Amino acid sequence: MSILGNIFGRILHRRDQPQAEVAAANAPAAPAAATAQPSAPAATASAAAPSVPQPAAQPVDVEAVLNGMARNNPQKLNWRTSIVDLMKLLDLDSSLQARKDLADELHYTGDKNDSASMNIWLHKQVMKKLAENGGKVPADLKD
Repeated sequence: MSILGNIFGRILHRRDQPQAEVAAANAPAAPAAATAQPSAPAATASAAAPSVPQPAAQPVDVEAVLNGMARNNPQKLNWRTSIVDLMKLLDLDSSLQARKDLADELHYTGDKNDSASMNIWLHKQVMKKLAENGGKVPADLKD
């Protein structure tokens, strides 16, 4: 799996995030009209079932997920500004080579030997990609 895919998996596809519980609790019950009526044939009832609208997927609150992970991490990691700390928080390889690989994956065109500039660009791109793929990213991290 790609590095970005691993980042998405650790943030956007967590099974234990509170949003999933909230979404499940707030999911609307099936409307009465969609249930089979006593005089309706069984075929009609089963045909009506797929037409019940599914609740829209809720965006994942990236800040809440990462702050929760940071609270449970013994290290003080600044995921809001540091790609290295973000990767450490997600328990991913944060080595220079891993960041260069992520830069390749995200089509970085700058000098990969200028790691400070590359790291800033990587962090911005990861936040942008999270927002584009179902993450609710804090406004101050979108640009």
